[in-house]
Amino acid sequence: MNILLFLVILLILVIAHEFGHFLVAKLSRMRVDEFAFGFPPRLFSVEKGETRYVFNALPLGGYVKIYGEDPTEVSEGPDLDRSFNHRPLWQRSLVVVAGVVFNMLLAWILVTAILMIGMPASAEDTPYASYVHDPALTILSVAPDSPAAQAKFQEGDAILSVRSGDAVAYPATPEDVSSFVGPRQGEKVTIKVRRKGEVLDLAATPKEGIVAGRAAIGISMDRIGTLRLPLPLALLEGTERTWYYTDVTARGIASFLGGFFRGTSDFSQVTGPVGIVNAVGVAASLGYANLVIFTAIISINLAIINLIPFPALDGGRLLFVLIEGMIRRPIPAKVANTVNATGFALLMLLMVAVTYHDVMKLFS
Repeated sequence: MNILLFLVILLILVIAHEFGHFLVAKLSRMRVDEFAFGFPPRLFSVEKGETRYVFNALPLGGYVKIYGEDPTEVSEGPDLDRSFNHRPLWQRSLVVVAGVVFNMLLAWILVTAILMIGMPASAEDTPYASYVHDPALTILSVAPDSPAAQAKFQEGDAILSVRSGDAVAYPATPEDVSSFVGPRQGEKVTIKVRRKGEVLDLAATPKEGIVAGRAAIGISMDRIGTLRLPLPLALLEGTERTWYYTDVTARGIASFLGGFFRGTSDFSQVTGPVGIVNAVGVAASLGYANLVIFTAIISINLAIINLIPFPALDGGRLLFVLIEGMIRRPIPAKVANTVNATGFALLMLLMVAVTYHDVMKLFS
């Protein structure tokens, strides 16, 4: 199921990215010969008009083949004016960046849509508290090796009551739980929780040393409900959140690349397809809203990474177009093809290395 979800997400991201290239190329009167998901070998294809739509066997990306991107394949013919390298510089630049723009647009649409449909949110830490429905006191995290971890508490458990001996409380806030548990060091405390529709009684013994000044069992809590915003507020909040995710992602990637050149980057934090499959499973287990937000963040990652001026990425293609605009002549086809082929090979080697690392992490 995780693999299937990953493939569906990848299909959505790739189609959004490549559709950006495709649409702007069509609007610029360029001839688009192929729109493909995945890399060869080809599984099946359908031809409609002048474009062949292809589904390939290796689901690691996709591409749009525009007539004349490779200058060696175009020298004359009736469609010469419709070839990529014979269109104005500004049109070629728009075609190249369109994939990045559509990935950002997809992320914004996903975030805005889930804000309208409903997503988990704190009833306390939000300016939209009046739009948070059915808030419940919910466990946000469980400290490792804590009494709560030993008692099998889980993130997402909704707390219904706490009991110790004859004392029973029905907490409404995290402070209610803390004030009940704090004075009961060494006493067994039973907490009734609701987990995916099932009611469970979980017992833990509070101890000191987890938080300062009192006994605790090792959970953090908040009042979590379902946030549903009307369209105008969803558009506003969706824009703000998309910008926040973009800013955090861009800073993270920039920090990693800076560390790479300084030799300080932690490559154990780099995740490939296998690691993303596992992350998809974790996001899905937390609910559909988390899976949608996860997809939006991956789309933003894809957009930003593609802007890096590296051969075979959109940023590298854009750099070539801008260089041609500055020197006012085409870059020699042999040079361009060699650089792009080398860049693609390096990216594939990186993908293999990261995938190997992901597999080793699964076994360890």
